Amino acid sequence: MKLGISLYCLKGAIVSSEMTVLEAIDWIAEAGATHVEIIPIGFDLLEQPEFADAIRDRALRAGIEVSNYCVSANFVTADAEEVEHMIERLKRHVDVTARLGAKRMRHDVASRPIGDISVRNFRRDLPKLAEACRAIADYAAGYGITTSVENHGYYMQGSERVQQLIDEVDRDNYRTTVDIGNFLCVDEQPLIAVQRNIRLASMVHLKDFYVRTPDRSPGPSCPGWFPTAGGNRLRGAILGQGDIPIRDILRVVKEAGYDGYISLEFEGIEECKSATMQGFEYAKRVWGEV
Repeated sequence: MKLGISLYCLKGAIVSSEMTVLEAIDWIAEAGATHVEIIPIGFDLLEQPEFADAIRDRALRAGIEVSNYCVSANFVTADAEEVEHMIERLKRHVDVTARLGAKRMRHDVASRPIGDISVRNFRRDLPKLAEACRAIADYAAGYGITTSVENHGYYMQGSERVQQLIDEVDRDNYRTTVDIGNFLCVDEQPLIAVQRNIRLASMVHLKDFYVRTPDRSPGPSCPGWFPTAGGNRLRGAILGQGDIPIRDILRVVKEAGYDGYISLEFEGIEECKSATMQGFEYAKRVWGEV
């Protein structure tokens, strides 16, 4: 297992200009991480390709790997011409992944509003989504890069939908980034969902949430809360301090024989550097105990 930290954890410090992206990489290395996951925060590596070199070189000097590169996409709401443009854009992001020295790239696939995420829509859209993902995976194979879908965006968050997409794409280098917390967005129990999908993982995201049922829902003035598909409310938490059974999930991951990259993600309202360090230390300790 290779435990690292996503740039997303330090989004607050980067956006506020407390630290630059390159300084964040140094911070992640000093925290004891073995790798950094790159998520564009205030930069676009298609518009600034030389910055990919700077990131790669900074990580190399800091003694850590660049594990994964994450970019956005939404094929489901695009027409045929837009889908082709999106596929070509994502192929350019595959080029960036290679330039970063990484062998994994997560690209989003589809997102819909909560009221539009029916199984009927998903069955109709699946062939279109698979065709696009297959084209990108085939291109990435030339670099030895594995692309992946994350359980993300309501429409693609259920474990079985992720499985169906991977089966439909049918490429050895197309897998899933298993975000242990995101299953809650569609009210799926994270422990069960991870058990279902860990065998398909190219990357694991560690995340924690506070969960509130409608009868305990915080008021509209409370920051950081957002709805699930079933009407519950979630708020990002420091890893180990929320309601997700982190210890049980890490045991499942270890017993499944997963020995790849695990990346910490924090998206709560607490100060990001302290929250990240607390979550990272918790993950290291619990992994050693399960």
